[in-house]
Amino acid sequence: MKTDSGQTTSVWMATANVPERQPLAEDTRADVCIVGAGIAGMSVGYLLAREGRAVVVIDDGPIAGGMTQLTTAHLSNAFDDRYQEMERVHGNEMTRLIAESHTAAIDRIESIVAEEKIDCDFERLDGYLFLPPGDSIELLQRELEAARRAGLADVEMVARAPIDSFDTGTCLRFPRQAQFHPLKYIAGLARAIERLGGRIFIRTRASEITGGSFACIATASGHIITAGAVVVATNTPVTNVVTIHTKQAPYTTYVIGARAPRGSIARSLYWDTLDPYHYIRLQSEADSDVLIVGGEDHKSGQAKKYEERWLRLEQWARERFPMIEAVEFRWLGQVMEPVDGVAFIGRNPGDDDNVYIATGDSGMGMTHGTIAGLLLTDLILERENRWARLYDPSRVSLKTAGEFAKENLNVAAQYVKDYLAGGDVESVEEIREGEGAVIRSGLAKLAVYRDETGALHKRSAVCRHLGCIVQWNSADKTWDCPCHGSRYDAFGRVINGPANSDLEAVEE
Repeated sequence: MKTDSGQTTSVWMATANVPERQPLAEDTRADVCIVGAGIAGMSVGYLLAREGRAVVVIDDGPIAGGMTQLTTAHLSNAFDDRYQEMERVHGNEMTRLIAESHTAAIDRIESIVAEEKIDCDFERLDGYLFLPPGDSIELLQRELEAARRAGLADVEMVARAPIDSFDTGTCLRFPRQAQFHPLKYIAGLARAIERLGGRIFIRTRASEITGGSFACIATASGHIITAGAVVVATNTPVTNVVTIHTKQAPYTTYVIGARAPRGSIARSLYWDTLDPYHYIRLQSEADSDVLIVGGEDHKSGQAKKYEERWLRLEQWARERFPMIEAVEFRWLGQVMEPVDGVAFIGRNPGDDDNVYIATGDSGMGMTHGTIAGLLLTDLILERENRWARLYDPSRVSLKTAGEFAKENLNVAAQYVKDYLAGGDVESVEEIREGEGAVIRSGLAKLAVYRDETGALHKRSAVCRHLGCIVQWNSADKTWDCPCHGSRYDAFGRVINGPANSDLEAVEE
């Protein structure tokens, strides 16, 4: 399913409406300003408002209009980078805190849903981790032992997942996982924040963010917010030029949603151990279920034939779930993969002490975002939190030096490749309606989009973050930066950081 702009549509966007708010229309003050109205920003805003703090939440788009609306909304403590790997990188004590914090995040979401009476389809269910054909059961045995050492005593090995249509073989069962409708949940948080005295402004871009005695957030409209602290919860920080962006890498992940007869598939979360792995769940509607299947990840801006990835997901799903009917939804999102597997939540490295960030969610944004609410609330209120060292954005791990080098060499190679290579096409005449391409114009490279009427829209192809050449994403009708994950719509308007301004206009 596609929107009028050509972009793909998630099942959440199609089935829930988050109420509109107004843009910021005057200068204002707050105890805390939160930049970003996704799961992390809204969790921080809600928990601080409950503590009696005056909060202001701003977002360049609508509430939950970024990666939160593109999640598949698994609420899980079955860590996607595997507990055995986290033990190797972080040691047993920190790995226990990983399990503890994600478990606490699920519990807190459940309690918020109950306390605020949020109708968001929250439910507890089991999760099953299974092997693809040919993988050794030893991987599951090691993961079972590591998960139990991390404190997840109820994880167990079972003969198969409860799926009648195909035999997963031996798998791990993680009890008391959960799922929910993320936009309905965020809408409930928004109502609660405002009931507690908080304010939310949309279509309000933070053009400059500085800390100091007071944090100052200058908006693109010219209005200023001053606050005791600022939280940058924009999926990836728009305040950092380099530091955090060398420690995480952007990956694009694909999702399909297919109709299935109500009750034909057991309600659980499912994951396999492929790299990249598949992740599966059900979302119920009035008279049917929607089977949601994700996977086919790749480094953002570094792929071709995007649409084929949805076709491969559909083929994979139909082989295992033959009861599914039409694929009605397809979408893609971007996840930031930290080099050591753990999110970055805390004070922004190299910045003033009252500037905080939440990023590096990997594939666990809903729990990481809630952990951000719990942890940042404690840090801002100067309370001890046992997770602070684990998630400290300033941390360095020598055990991930190889992964760090690999990702940053990839970025360096991308600079060289993109500047030396020619364009995607020789001339604008080759660009079809509704498509875009990078073309060379002398020494410059241009991002050119031909709209549905045939009109051409030209922008510089140089990303406004650190100068990589953007690539056309034919599936989502966006310009994607292959270095650090900035994304722009077809017309060059920025929709995802770390860039914080539109692609530069060019003279005709």
